[in-house]
Amino acid sequence: MITNRTQVTDMIQSSKISKGIKWSEIAQAVGQSKEWSTAACLGQMAMTKEQATAVGEMLELSDEAIAWLQIAPYKGSLPTEVPTDPLIYRWYELVSVYGTTLKELIHEEFGDGIMSAIDFSMDLQRENDPKGDRVSVVMSGKFLPYKMY
Repeated sequence: MITNRTQVTDMIQSSKISKGIKWSEIAQAVGQSKEWSTAACLGQMAMTKEQATAVGEMLELSDEAIAWLQIAPYKGSLPTEVPTDPLIYRWYELVSVYGTTLKELIHEEFGDGIMSAIDFSMDLQRENDPKGDRVSVVMSGKFLPYKMY
């Protein structure tokens, strides 16, 4: 019996590793971007029945696990306040260093509001560079102004 979404994530990761499947292959089966599909498999998005079934078939998940993939999850998956994983910590560091800059520039350009993580897209690509390959991440979120009431 599955009692939480984290157990399904563990099943997905275990099956993905044992079968040698890439996130991009799962995304192709899901019919969404590799970024969205990975987030969904890691428990951050709810899949449609068709998407969950495709993942379930590819990774040989139980009907119960497939059902869990369709439930709206609790968002935010970091286990600690300050992340300890080096890659995730660098993103935390990036926001710590540049967060106020991003906030100032967004407010100056758009006004008082936020960038949506709901109406959002992301693209991650490798950029070849003779000094060492680079990670290119492009994020695009709808601007949501704060209302006066």
